Amino acid sequence: MRKYKGYLIDLDGTTYFGGHRIPTAETFIKQLIEQEIPFKFVTNNATRSNKEIAQMLRQDYQLPVDPDMIYTSIQAMIDYIHHLNPKAKLYVVGEASLKRQLEEADFQLVDDSAVDIVVQALNRQVTYADLSQATQAILNGAEFLVTNTDNLIPTSQGLQPSSGALTAFIQYASKKEPIVMGKPHAPIMEGALEQLGLAKDEVLMVGDNYHTDIQAGIQAGIDTLLVLTGVTQKEELDSLPIPATYVVEDLSHWSLT
Repeated sequence: MRKYKGYLIDLDGTTYFGGHRIPTAETFIKQLIEQEIPFKFVTNNATRSNKEIAQMLRQDYQLPVDPDMIYTSIQAMIDYIHHLNPKAKLYVVGEASLKRQLEEADFQLVDDSAVDIVVQALNRQVTYADLSQATQAILNGAEFLVTNTDNLIPTSQGLQPSSGALTAFIQYASKKEPIVMGKPHAPIMEGALEQLGLAKDEVLMVGDNYHTDIQAGIQAGIDTLLVLTGVTQKEELDSLPIPATYVVEDLSHWSLT
């Protein structure tokens, strides 16, 4: 182990698991706060704002975090669209929090297939009509932007389909590859690092999902710590193409000094 100046930390499966507490993770995060070690929660979750996530962490897990400690795939999406086309008209397949944050960022959301960009995230109330309209907009020439392509999400009822399942539908129908904001892709990592204000070799990426969290670190050139408290299990380790820098059962096995 080596000492790192800052940390990027996944939420679901790492900090908690589908509503269940992970006490070792809570202790680790409180140690970071007490020792004034900078960190960012980096999450593909596009169903809540960073303010809502911070409130949830305070209320449900007694973690004294502020909204500016969180960087979501929604924030990465907003930053990306501001650079791409700040006056774009958007058709959104997503939940209320995503739509609200896009509107607060001064984007125009329309219920029409004649748009500049289709934005897609997890929507647990999605309909065939929603997916059809998104597909038609892309066939008409709209850009296809996705918050994340996670295939599964941990919940209190077990693993359930996530945003990537909807992406697969639209991608198969439209025959267009999406541009992805969330882990393991570059936009969310670049945005989180910029906010953290540290170099890549000074930071450790901590997560439970090899295909999102750990691959995000690997592709960004950041050291990684895989915790076996969520999606990726111990029996999978030998089959991983590029191993994480470190692997621990839980965060009680990681020292900050």
